[in-house]
Amino acid sequence: MLFEPDRHEALDARAWDADAARRAIRDIVADIESSRSTGGTWPGHPLDADGDSPRTGFKSLYLGSAGVLWSLAYLRRAGAVELSVDPEEGLRRAHAGYLDDPDTGAVVPSYFLGEAGILLALWRLGGSGEAADRLYAAVEANVGNPTNEALWAAPGTMVAAWHLWEATGESRWRELFLVNVEQVWRTWTYDDRAKCHLWTQDLYGRVLQYLGAGHGFAGNAYPLLKGAALLDAERREAVYDRCVATLSALARSEGDAVNWPPGTFEPRPGRPSMLVQWCHGAPGIVTALADFPAGRSAAMDAMLLGAGRLVWQAGPLAKGYGLCHGTAGNGYAFLKLYRRSGDSLWLERARSFAMHALLQRERMRREHGRGRYTLWTGDAGLAVYLWHCVEGLAELPALDVAG
Repeated sequence: MLFEPDRHEALDARAWDADAARRAIRDIVADIESSRSTGGTWPGHPLDADGDSPRTGFKSLYLGSAGVLWSLAYLRRAGAVELSVDPEEGLRRAHAGYLDDPDTGAVVPSYFLGEAGILLALWRLGGSGEAADRLYAAVEANVGNPTNEALWAAPGTMVAAWHLWEATGESRWRELFLVNVEQVWRTWTYDDRAKCHLWTQDLYGRVLQYLGAGHGFAGNAYPLLKGAALLDAERREAVYDRCVATLSALARSEGDAVNWPPGTFEPRPGRPSMLVQWCHGAPGIVTALADFPAGRSAAMDAMLLGAGRLVWQAGPLAKGYGLCHGTAGNGYAFLKLYRRSGDSLWLERARSFAMHALLQRERMRREHGRGRYTLWTGDAGLAVYLWHCVEGLAELPALDVAG
């Protein structure tokens, strides 16, 4: 079986309602604004609880105030909402607070969980030269990170260099991006057992080969595809060929649906073997590989479409509505396929998931009596997803688009 049914729930049949989506965005933003602490952060949600949580609240892009403030600034700039808070001032406080009390116990460059993501959001709002210089140093310091995946290592922080290159055209950012490319390329090696090129992760005390967008192959291939125009022609073609070969070698299919296991390893007893979420499985494969040129490889085109079918067949995630491992994150696979193919069926499916995610949010608020104030697991990310469903856009928050 390509997915585990007990991890999913039946899709609610409620029809798409753009006005309801817009109202929900405004309601989410109003709740976010009113729930901010005097220290400038937001209360942690029970589902994001961690025994090592920072005493002053999370500040990172993934789980903390930087991500929430990013979403507010983005939605304001898009014309979706008006704000009563100043995101730039909030991000300055978030950065200072992070340096004083880092989310993971030490200041780290990580794009999602460390300083780099906060600095990129801060630079995007104010254009601060100091933030840019600190960001450069953070990306440079992270090149050799042995975790070798997007959450902690170069495949994440090099995304920041790509965004600065796109925004400024400054040669130092292009050069820094290419230094990271060399690191990522050097560690992308042929695996005789899998019969394809893979990265190996040294992560949380285990050495494994992951495949998903959060920790493995897809997340590492993503910046190479995003910045493909900066590669020489030979390297670019090799990236494309390796992506096709790796996904083909490890894909599992049933009928017209396709999924991938979390990695090349055997799951531990009691752990899921086939996930369908952004961080592991078909949704993240689609979002990470969506910049692969359409029409270049019939095999790639077929796999991405098959992955989209699998996401639809599996249905919304019972775990919740967030981006990393929830219904909204899975819905981005549909938005990517809509942009890639022009087929309105995928937009319709994304909007169906959006309406279901709203019901999940209402259910979770009743259960916990409060919102979930994060970009990648909670309400802030859902608000951006709703807006993208209204507008037919496909950019993952703070990843495909810096602000």
